[in-house]
Amino acid sequence: MTLKELTAAIVAVAALGYATQAAAQEDCPRGDLDQRYCDRDGDLVADTPTDESKLLDPDTLIFAYTPVEDPAVYKEAWSDFLDHLREATGKEVVFFPVQSNAAQIEAMRSGRLHIAGFNTGSNPLAVNCAGFHPFTIMASEDGGFGYEMEIITYPGSGVESLEDIKGKKMAFTAPTSNSGFKAPSAILKADFGLEAERDFEPVFSGKHDNSILGVANKDYPAAAIANSVMERMILRDVIKADQVVSLYKSQTFPTTGFGVVYNLKPELQQKIHDAFFSFEWEGSSLQKEFEKSNEGQFLEMNYKDFWEVIRKIDAANGVSYACE
Repeated sequence: MTLKELTAAIVAVAALGYATQAAAQEDCPRGDLDQRYCDRDGDLVADTPTDESKLLDPDTLIFAYTPVEDPAVYKEAWSDFLDHLREATGKEVVFFPVQSNAAQIEAMRSGRLHIAGFNTGSNPLAVNCAGFHPFTIMASEDGGFGYEMEIITYPGSGVESLEDIKGKKMAFTAPTSNSGFKAPSAILKADFGLEAERDFEPVFSGKHDNSILGVANKDYPAAAIANSVMERMILRDVIKADQVVSLYKSQTFPTTGFGVVYNLKPELQQKIHDAFFSFEWEGSSLQKEFEKSNEGQFLEMNYKDFWEVIRKIDAANGVSYACE
């Protein structure tokens, strides 16, 4: 083969490689998903890999519940469900007490978290950056579900209306929280002309219970919280109902979304999926905790439809799902 022929052959092979790569990219639509994922079926969540070498089948499954309250309380609350999950999958299951939404998302993105409940506001980020597949939420026995964002104060705070927040501090939970930051920010700006930094001083408490306790103890004149968390805290006598006053209540939002990481083996994903819907709530540790917020079953859902309102709130706030 002459040098000219060899050069031509190399160019042809390179061209074929580029064409193959381009074809693969064209065949991998992803919308807002991170570059590592594909969404060929248009359901807005990452496709499960078809390459066996990219699938996970861990001996121990790691489960984490959204870090809204005391992790020790929820380790006990989830104990009966995790026993059921062990039986359904034939694998060891460990409860992982995460301390922040960011840590929870990073754990799943890095392959260290397999099953999780992500809070309402962090679901889109978990889906797009960590390959989260949510498929269920908790609901009442009659099928009702969701919670409202409330902006609360304490009696005698001097805050009688949302306009009175101007010039004062207002507590949020975390930037990834829907009720703890995204929804109230959008509502305060659109409906009341109030913006953080310009009209009031925002402070971040880290969790809903911190914000609620902060108001009840008169540390914050106002806070944006999920009322389902506040209701459970009142029922557990963590605070008294008369320690807080509601200034605003939003429309109903979907609550915590539960699901799996996208690259678990399909048969394992199915076993986990089925375990949620075969779990017997009656008399369980899960019922004991979550009946306080009128929840008594797992309801099937999908990210595309149930989280549409949350994505709209994110769009109104200029939120990007860029992954670091």
